[in-house]
Order: sequence, then structure tokens, then C-alpha cells
Amino acid sequence: MCKTNHIRMAIKVNLALFMAVLLVICTAVFAPGAAQAEPCDDQVIHVSGTGTVTTSPDQAEISLAVETEHTDVKTAQRGNAARMTEVMNALKAAGIPADNLSTTGYSIYPVYDDKPVSSSMPWGNQVKYYRVSNTLLVSLDEIDRVGEVIDLAVASGADRVNYLSFGLSDEKSAELRSEALAKAVQNARSDAEAVTTAMDLAILGVKEIQVGGTVPPYRYAEAAYAYDTAQAVPTPIEPTDVDVIATVSITYRIG
Repeated sequence: MCKTNHIRMAIKVNLALFMAVLLVICTAVFAPGAAQAEPCDDQVIHVSGTGTVTTSPDQAEISLAVETEHTDVKTAQRGNAARMTEVMNALKAAGIPADNLSTTGYSIYPVYDDKPVSSSMPWGNQVKYYRVSNTLLVSLDEIDRVGEVIDLAVASGADRVNYLSFGLSDEKSAELRSEALAKAVQNARSDAEAVTTAMDLAILGVKEIQVGGTVPPYRYAEAAYAYDTAQAVPTPIEPTDVDVIATVSITYRIG
């Protein structure tokens, strides 16, 4: 009889424990403040925006080259080295830091005669001379000195200007990127509002934002020419404005 009472008490205790656990589960699931899964059938609109800020450049890059030709390759190479050394020394003497001068290309190749050997070889097999080319990139923080630097380099031995570009320093580019991003967000929001208003809907919030990369703020100008010392005049250079461009993609919840 005593054993039967113990079994009955154990059943009651286990039943009470089960009910308590069930109550906790139900409270967690159905309580007003309980977290619920985000519905997967949200109505959304995806829009993209682009922001552009136009400004004057504060940096410039000039690509210069020294070319020499000679029937003897070593003579051509030595002559080229001597002339490029003069160019670099002249630029340094004018206050251009050595860190702002960098070699971006160097080549030596033979130039053959024009007489064809056969129909399968429409060029000659005799070397007329060797051409040596050394390319120097000059970076300037003072863009008002671009014309001066070109004239100085050419007068010192450079005989080719490959290109000229204008751009922005990292500091100025970062500052204007924030402004460009703000414009991009405004444009995206404007497009979203125009569409939702036309469909009698409203923007309820932002679901996702993706920020695109920045287009490098550089403008290039072709400037390849040979230099005629007999007609040397100061080179006028007028910097062109550059654009800082940023993009965003935004997903809005609508309803």
C-alpha cells in the first residue's frame, strides 16, 4: 500500500513538472514581447543613386620620355641615360622632390630597314639603328607649375610628353566623397518616393544599403608632341575640373 502511494506521488510530481515546462514554452512563444521571425513577403523597392561633385584639381601628373637612336645599342643606351639624368637633375634643382619622380617605362628595340626581304617577310632583315626610350612620371602638388615643368624637362633633354592628367589629393577626394554620397542617397530616395507615390504606396523604412566604389577623380589630356627649340615659348596649361562620383543601392520597405 505504501509503495502504491509513492508511485502516485511520483506521477503527480512529474505531471506538475511537465505542465510547468509547457507553460514556460507557451509564454515565450505567445507573449506580446516575444521575438518573431521577419516576414519574408515584405514589399520592397530597389533603387540606385549617383552623386557627383565637380571641383578644381589640386594635383597633376606629367608623363615625359627621352628617346635616343643609334646604330650601336650601347651608344644609344648611354646617350639616353645621360639625357634622362639631366632631366631629373633639372627637375630636382627646380624644387621637385625626388619622391615625385618615378620611372614608368624603359625599352630598347631595333628598327629594321624598310626594304622587304620577301612576300612572307615585308620588312628588312638589317637593323638600321636601335631606339632606347625611358619614361618618367612627374607628380605635382602645385598644378600652376605644369607648364614650367614641361618646358624645363624638354629644355633639359626630354623629347616627348606622353600625357598630362589632373586629379585630387587623397584628403580632398575623401572630403568630397562624403558630399557625393549624400547626393547619391538623396537621388535614390527621390526616385523611390516618385515610384511609390505613383503607386499609392508609402516608404516604411530601409531594409538594405550598399555603397559603391568611387570613380577615380582624374582627367587625362593627350599631349604627345616633339619639341622645337627654335620656336620655344612658355607652355600655357589650363587645368580642367574633375568629378568625384559615388553610388549607392538602397532597398526600401514599402506598403
